[in-house]
Amino acid sequence: MEITFQAGTLLLLIAAVVAMLTRRLRLPYSVGLVVAGIALAALPFAPKVSLTKDLLFTVLLPPLLFQAAFYVPWNQLRRNSPVILVLATLGVVLSACVTAMGMHFLMRWQWIAALVFGVLIAATDPVSVIATFKEAKAHGRLLVLVEAESLLNDGTAAVAFGVVIAVAAGQQISSVEIAAMLLKTIGGGILCGGAVALGALLLTGRTEDHLVEITFTTVAAYGSFLLADDFGLSGVLATITAGLVMSNFKSLGGISEGGKESVQTFWEYAAFVSNSLIFLLIGMHEAHQNFVAIWLPAVTAIALVTFGRAVAIYPCCLLFSRSALRVTAKHQNVLFWGGLRGALALALALGLPPEIPLREEIITISFAVVAFSVFVQGLTMVPFLRRMGEIPGS
Repeated sequence: MEITFQAGTLLLLIAAVVAMLTRRLRLPYSVGLVVAGIALAALPFAPKVSLTKDLLFTVLLPPLLFQAAFYVPWNQLRRNSPVILVLATLGVVLSACVTAMGMHFLMRWQWIAALVFGVLIAATDPVSVIATFKEAKAHGRLLVLVEAESLLNDGTAAVAFGVVIAVAAGQQISSVEIAAMLLKTIGGGILCGGAVALGALLLTGRTEDHLVEITFTTVAAYGSFLLADDFGLSGVLATITAGLVMSNFKSLGGISEGGKESVQTFWEYAAFVSNSLIFLLIGMHEAHQNFVAIWLPAVTAIALVTFGRAVAIYPCCLLFSRSALRVTAKHQNVLFWGGLRGALALALALGLPPEIPLREEIITISFAVVAFSVFVQGLTMVPFLRRMGEIPGS
């Protein structure tokens, strides 16, 4: 069931109250929302809302991606692009391989089930990562590395996921076909997002009405995602590209000086609403998972995903150790522990075809990994950043 007006109003009311409480208690907002979702699920009047792939991808994700990309410093992104691209490609592949091999050899899962789980859980979730690090008030190069990697690694994961699902369906895919899929999904998504954003910029530059300017940015955020998705391209990369283009490509026009504050306020609120609904829905779904029955594979998966993240970060950063792009040991540690998983992994898991072996186990264990990300990594992130000297002490 999609979110009805009544259910959405109730969830927003809860989100506002949780935001007030977590600020006073100095707890992570995302953790408070998940706890509230778990509590809400136990009540008789709890809304019957499902966290589906369609709801996440077509409604809740575009504003988060666009808002994050819109405020990424372009100069720092360009300067650090080699590191970010290596982490978002090679890093994701290494992480997926470690997890898949571990689930196959340790838990005796079939290769196809292990590969599906390894791929869908490999990419860090931009929703969780961006919410956590912005709440912690991280800044500078670290924030750019963390946010940009979490935004871009989904493109790699999406292609790998498509390949594994195709293999599971019995298709024979050659290396040439994989390369073509990579070019189409990633390259096409970027071109699509750029084209939509440039069109929106041409129109935005011809008005100083801040309401119209907000409307054009909304069209760019959702239009790029939906158009790319309709053509089988990466909607995630399309919306990210649209946000980057609209905030940095000034030659065709742009948002007026008077409208910037209004646009910024609108997108901060849109991101707040999307974040709130996502984490509340995660909590409501966590409440219905029976983790006791699968505790051993769940603990094993959490350990493997954590180890896979280490394999993705430290060797990849070692490639730049003798260059001007060297990533400090402290930043590597933060990138490792800040590799949170969240709604994207759950959406992919819930959207798995019925014929995938161990489908129900994959879904439940994905929820377990996300629960670990939210409660363990989420609660320790601020103290960890403080210990690393990335944010001032309280």
